[in-house]
Amino acid sequence: MLNENIKNIRKSKGLSQEELAIHLSVVRQTISKWEQGLSVPDANMLLSLSEALETPVSVLLGEPVSDPPADDLAKLAKKLEIINLQLAQNKDRKLKRTLWFLICLCVFILCIFALLLVLDSPYLHWDYSNPEYAVVGVALHVFEWFFVRISPLLLLAAIACIILVQKKRR
Repeated sequence: MLNENIKNIRKSKGLSQEELAIHLSVVRQTISKWEQGLSVPDANMLLSLSEALETPVSVLLGEPVSDPPADDLAKLAKKLEIINLQLAQNKDRKLKRTLWFLICLCVFILCIFALLLVLDSPYLHWDYSNPEYAVVGVALHVFEWFFVRISPLLLLAAIACIILVQKKRR
């Protein structure tokens, strides 16, 4: 029982006898003897073995640990396939949203540019002796000044991001 549990748990953890032996500071033949039932580990070694296999001592000493049935593995594989499909769909949805956001940003920037070209800065001809006109005129001028300097960089960055997102989607 102990020998079968050691062997099954070791294999389920993906460890070879050599790797487990190195972890426990024993020779590989010791692990082999334990798994064949020719000898048993002492109490201290049983605790070390429990830690190395990340398994409680009670499980090592308890009922035999069997390999999971093939149908359980098939069910697990099917669930993992569904999860992977859902993750891929979520990723694609996020990329689509990002793409549409970037496209809308480009269109918005171009519309504001067109609006500024059509209006041709009418506030420059206002009478600034009126304080209300002065405040609004300065605010419009500051907006236009920053927009004309920053938006081309933002537009180029958005176009570059659109190209990258398109490549990522393929």
